[in-house]
Amino acid sequence: AGDQGCSRTVNLPRSCLHCEDALCVTVCPTGASYKRAEDGIVLIDPEICIGCKLCSWACPYGAREFDEEAGVMRKCTLCVDRIYDSNLPEAEREPACVAACPTRARHFGDLADPESRVSKLVAARGGKDLLEELGYRPTNKYLPSRTATIPAEPCKPAAGAAGGLGTALLKLVDRALSR
Repeated sequence: AGDQGCSRTVNLPRSCLHCEDALCVTVCPTGASYKRAEDGIVLIDPEICIGCKLCSWACPYGAREFDEEAGVMRKCTLCVDRIYDSNLPEAEREPACVAACPTRARHFGDLADPESRVSKLVAARGGKDLLEELGYRPTNKYLPSRTATIPAEPCKPAAGAAGGLGTALLKLVDRALSR
């Protein structure tokens, strides 16, 4: 009988949040990082990106990656090619991460439409902006867990679990990640 609150895992994806006030766009010296007027999706034009990495430094969400081979920045495109593909059935016009999520923990839709399924979900579950205090106004919302109870005390290993292969492996991983 261990602490049942200790088995909880929290995942926080680091995809682009397609901010209303996207500083990554503002700092780009070439205009390679831009926000589409028609839908607000933030993209990078690899043909004019010089790989200066200013956009990655400006993004507090860690959503930008440098492609060493191409010498340009890359990021989530919200699968713009999929969501507007008229050859796909309407139900399949969603980003690949949403379609591939085995637990359907990701959702996609029009937050500007208060009657959309995703707007109703955000309202019902109390969806929040990530790092709201920065003022970037991300268009993606994060939903709190369905069981919002977090243990007040830190998790303690069950009796007899102080050593063993699992603990040794975790210490090794911790050391490697701390470098």
